[in-house]
Amino acid sequence: MNKQQRRPWVVGVSGASGTPYAAAVLRGLLAAGEDVDLVVSRASRLTLLDETGIAFRDAHWREDLAAWLARGADGKPDAFAVEVGGVRYWPAGDLAAGPSSGSYPVKGMLVVPASTAAVAGIALGLSKDLLQRVASVTLKERRPLVVAVRETPLNGQTLKHMVALDEAGAVVLPASPAFYAGATHIQDLVDFVAGRVLDAAGVPHELYRRWEGELGGAAPRPD
Repeated sequence: MNKQQRRPWVVGVSGASGTPYAAAVLRGLLAAGEDVDLVVSRASRLTLLDETGIAFRDAHWREDLAAWLARGADGKPDAFAVEVGGVRYWPAGDLAAGPSSGSYPVKGMLVVPASTAAVAGIALGLSKDLLQRVASVTLKERRPLVVAVRETPLNGQTLKHMVALDEAGAVVLPASPAFYAGATHIQDLVDFVAGRVLDAAGVPHELYRRWEGELGGAAPRPD
């Protein structure tokens, strides 16, 4: 009875381009000692295969996830050493999954990357798959929801959906990397966005150098 109850972050990966963002967020959560419940949409499997060559399979999700998280944003395999023991995976079509209920204990949800279709579905409360259903539950339970939108340009309807999410209490976080942190590699840009997602969730990390009020802080320093 005294066993500490598991309270994970749910990470939903939609079909938008940007699977390296999701990988960086997942690595950041695991590095911070957080448990994760993972939902990978059907569309995102196609994106993951296209961007990384990794086929994400329900029956072999642990091996496929480990290969994905080990991959750098530049495509280099085995760039990271990651232990995925803290992850629980739920198929996107399983609407009876634990996180589909408000009584299932979670800290909140991070949708990374979020396609415009996912944004619309969450804003309208469609719950057409587990990702959208968990997002809807997160909002109704007043838990943190971060939606990392990855699309450009944005049409008026998507902008309206983003405003609706903001009004519902979600954090709408466009996947827009900044350069003041001194990025020198594509991984730095990816990690900046992932770090901002974790900032919005209140999860500590060291993914990017923070602004300290010093102009020129990103300039290369002499050895």
